[in-house]
Amino acid sequence: MLGLLGLAPAFVSGQSAPVALAVGLGGTLLAYRALHKLAIGLVHLTGAALAWQQIAPLVATATHLEGSSAPAAALALAPPAGQGENEPSLIEAHDLVFRYREHGAAVLQDCCLCIRAGERIILAGPSGGGKSTFISLLTGLRLPESGLLLSRGLDLSTLGADGWRQRVVAAPQFHENHVLTGTFAFNLLLGRRWPPQPADVQEAEAVCRELGLGDLLDRMPAGLWQMVGETGWQLSHGERSRLYIARALLQHADVVILDESFGALDPENLQRALHCVLARASTLLVITHP
Repeated sequence: MLGLLGLAPAFVSGQSAPVALAVGLGGTLLAYRALHKLAIGLVHLTGAALAWQQIAPLVATATHLEGSSAPAAALALAPPAGQGENEPSLIEAHDLVFRYREHGAAVLQDCCLCIRAGERIILAGPSGGGKSTFISLLTGLRLPESGLLLSRGLDLSTLGADGWRQRVVAAPQFHENHVLTGTFAFNLLLGRRWPPQPADVQEAEAVCRELGLGDLLDRMPAGLWQMVGETGWQLSHGERSRLYIARALLQHADVVILDESFGALDPENLQRALHCVLARASTLLVITHP
């Protein structure tokens, strides 16, 4: 507008040469286009800055998750690490509500829990109190009717079912767990890659022996490759319980949840199992009766 107003007297007087007027008008138009592009660029830069402010927490969380992936041996042997004030909790539950029927009574009401790295937590309560139902929510097997459930600041829909279960793994109660017809190694490494690598098999055997299953491996003719299950080698109640514990530990999840996993063990094997679990589970939640 200022450029055109500056050219107006020359147009009115008619004393300026046409070439000079054309050059002046062209320069004014070029200046307008340059200013217009500059303004658009500033708008885009402002939008980018605002967008970065919104996604910066997600980028920081993803960077932390990538940086926290360590070799299995390091996770198993390293002592529990402390957690900064600003670091997201491994599991964070706020006001969870769950009912089995749409209009039935709420089994869980306003349940809250925060699990940080390195913690060992005991959740005790009478039978029928909703402990196992609560664990099914934490592991993603069931969805709450309402409330917020996060793992390292991300919810189930963001991580997906597979991503969530890589972070939280559980050994359910005895009647909800199963020995599948297959090799003993297959039952141990269900949550790992298959076929297993030699390192996977060595780690599985080491965990079994730490849990007191060394005698079982030595008795079975094929060792870890012995067929078990309904048509295979029959395992005792205590052997099954320790198989379920080993299966959970071998998945190297952020949080390991054991639902009444020690009830079938005699005192000697109980001490072995506790020592193994505390050494290999970086963060642990144990469900038990009072």
